[in-house]
Amino acid sequence: MSSPKESSKKLWGGRFSKATDARTEAFTESISYDWVLYRHDIAGSMAHATMLADVGLITKQDKDRILKGLGEIADEIEKGVFKFRSDLEDIHMNIEKALEEKIGETAGKLHTARSRNDQIALDERLWLREEIDEIRQKIALVQAALVDMADRYVDDVMPGYTHLQRAQPVTIGHYLLSFVEMFARDSSRFADCRKRANLLPLGACALAGTSLPIDRALVAKLLNFDGVTANSMDTTADRDYLLEFAFSMTASALHLSRLAEDFVLMTTTEFNFINIDDAFCTGSSIMPQKKNPDVLELIRGKTGRSVALLSHLITLTKGMPLAYNRDFQEDKEILFSTTKQFKSCLSILEPMLRAVTFKTERLLEACEWGYMDATVLAEYLVRKGIPFRQAHHVVGSLVKLAESRGCQLKDLRTDELRAAHSFLTEEARSVLGPEKAILMYASAGSPNPKFVRKEIESWKVRLRDEGAIPGKKKRK
Repeated sequence: MSSPKESSKKLWGGRFSKATDARTEAFTESISYDWVLYRHDIAGSMAHATMLADVGLITKQDKDRILKGLGEIADEIEKGVFKFRSDLEDIHMNIEKALEEKIGETAGKLHTARSRNDQIALDERLWLREEIDEIRQKIALVQAALVDMADRYVDDVMPGYTHLQRAQPVTIGHYLLSFVEMFARDSSRFADCRKRANLLPLGACALAGTSLPIDRALVAKLLNFDGVTANSMDTTADRDYLLEFAFSMTASALHLSRLAEDFVLMTTTEFNFINIDDAFCTGSSIMPQKKNPDVLELIRGKTGRSVALLSHLITLTKGMPLAYNRDFQEDKEILFSTTKQFKSCLSILEPMLRAVTFKTERLLEACEWGYMDATVLAEYLVRKGIPFRQAHHVVGSLVKLAESRGCQLKDLRTDELRAAHSFLTEEARSVLGPEKAILMYASAGSPNPKFVRKEIESWKVRLRDEGAIPGKKKRK
């Protein structure tokens, strides 16, 4: 049997009479992945020590020694010379033990009025703020690449699809801006998540706060939080900020996957709508002719990790009794790896997009088949006073006729148009054909180049203000 002296080597070991089994240590450790929180843990400890001195719970000399020691530890970790120990379980105890070895018993004062329960909540929120800021900047760079492409192809037509069937002509610029809008919603969701997460949890301690006269508002100010959490039990039990973050990341990953799927289809011989630079493709080990869009396929595939993270966190927190439970340790490992992978997708997508070219002649040719100007022709009749359902039927009969002839609507003779309806005179040809049809769109948000140009300019201003496009920012 281990002696009390041996068991007390643990920072929490006073109550125990046996040393921790090595198998328990190996099973419960988290330092193998939560070490990435070292900067956030040290920043939180520095702010906490500053507050403890301010309210008189430790002396100024104690604070100075603690801050100096923590600074040295941070420097050692940055230089790669710090030795993380699995027997110390997690990042908090590794740093606290290292501080004790540097400054002695004074280090024991640092944990006054806090618990690892509120400490990890603080570390995660600090980490989350940084990750969201980085992700939003990467999203903005992807948006900037799409806006630049949209500007180049603002007037060029392409088929728009529903049910993966050619539906109506759109412009390439309009198509690309649709993804810009998706990513804008993603960025907004991340920003909302950040706002709700930006409350200080430190001071909730294990679950019931403390009887000591701490100043939570001071710590919140030192760490740039908007305020403090209101309920100590909710604070240590809360992982909503991670659930929101995971959902925001999943929604954005799904948008990445949809873009990747479209572009993969458009690279095929069957579509042949775009070309991706060789630098972002790979070949086959057996088929010499192959050029595979592996970057896009991997972006599409890596989406699954984000979905798995969201499912994992939902399952993890379902039915969790108040307040803190060790289950929460399992929120971090997949969180860190998924976030890193998601950011890598954004990082590779931006330069890849800038290396994509659209085959405008091929796209125009594709628009010539599929009777995609039929809706505009029906609306032409509506402007003449014909009820839409009647106009729909008239144009449908013309499509059937054109199909039997193997020609397009614009190739039908004028007498054939008039036979379908007397209002279909020679003038009706002014709306037929994809390049004419897109100019007929009159609703805001449609593919008409006059609307698309306005949207492009608006996005340039917004992205310039976010630093994603070079240039002078708009005065606020």
